[in-house]
Amino acid sequence: MLPPELPPLPALTRAEAELIDRYLDAVDLLGRVNPARHEGTYRALRAAQALVRRTIELRDALALMHERGETELHSDTLARALRVLDGERRTARVTLPPD
Repeated sequence: MLPPELPPLPALTRAEAELIDRYLDAVDLLGRVNPARHEGTYRALRAAQALVRRTIELRDALALMHERGETELHSDTLARALRVLDGERRTARVTLPPD
């Protein structure tokens, strides 16, 4: 039996897709750094080191959008893309775990 098919991604510009990808990369690394999670310091250190590069890439994606005249973020569309790409689960690792 095949897994259920994911809904299609909404139409995004190349810059919006880059923004979403870099954002989720940074979120994944922040989740690994989260001190409220039960992971070792070495893994958190490596994630923090990688986070520096990813945040620069995130900044560059936003700067490119701004330079191209893309002055608005279409939050509804971007939120749909984040949901399709499992953004809710991935961002949950950044928050405090339940008691």
